Amino acid sequence: MNRLRYALLGTLLMVATPALAQDFPRTPKEYLQRMDANGDGKVDEAEYVRYMSQGFLRMDINGDGVIDANDGPMRPGAKPIHLDTFQRSLIQQFHKLDTNHDGFLNAKELAQPPQ
Repeated sequence: MNRLRYALLGTLLMVATPALAQDFPRTPKEYLQRMDANGDGKVDEAEYVRYMSQGFLRMDINGDGVIDANDGPMRPGAKPIHLDTFQRSLIQQFHKLDTNHDGFLNAKELAQPPQ
């Protein structure tokens, strides 16, 4: 998935759920704590995908695994975004962020800008 789709998804999330915007983690350490479901101090691929998919799932109003016009207004010309495609992109992003290739993300790696 290209950066435009990520930007679109992020914009849609902010518009669709303005109250949640105030609850977003503000530091890499806070992101790590929220993503780290098992509390081991690091984020594995499954934890990353699960956490990063939450916004998509909230936006998928009808629960069909696709964000499209059935879920609300979309930018003219925007293509539907499928959950499986979105999650495959998240997996690719996880491995790009995992710069030490240990299979986990730490707070420093989470602080990196998307590549």
